[in-house]
Amino acid sequence: MSIAKKGITNKDITKKVGVLAVGLGMVGTLAACGSSSDDAGSGSGDSKTVTLVSHDSWAASKDVIAAFEKSSGYKVKVLEDGDAGQAVNKAVLTKDNPQGDVFFGVDNTLLSRALDNGLFQPYEAKGSDQVRPEYRTDRDKHRVTPVDTGDICVNYDKAYFDQHG
Repeated sequence: MSIAKKGITNKDITKKVGVLAVGLGMVGTLAACGSSSDDAGSGSGDSKTVTLVSHDSWAASKDVIAAFEKSSGYKVKVLEDGDAGQAVNKAVLTKDNPQGDVFFGVDNTLLSRALDNGLFQPYEAKGSDQVRPEYRTDRDKHRVTPVDTGDICVNYDKAYFDQHG
């Protein structure tokens, strides 16, 4: 039996699960990367290289990175830092001497840890005004940018529950 037959819709699930249903990625500039100069790429030590820190299950295609490098003039160095929890914990522990310039892939379960520890500087991404309000977890501070949502599907064995209550 589908949950729709029980009167529960995807919209209901989204509302009830709320932020949990949102696979919130972010592209935020690490607050500690700022220096007294205006050089970009301070985490990498090279003003023409941007070091992007992420968890090891995320991968940008070579074409996407090449297109960014061509359009921006910056080289991208990707630093995979374990699973999402490890990556956030390492970023917190190294925030006074960050390993990267940009962090991608903090989901909603780890977001409060990143925000509470001041990892990100405000940055308002182009098009962020189009993000639905329920997905703006950082409200109007613009320290994180949601990039996608994840649906949750609940499957169950109707016959089992009919037999066992």
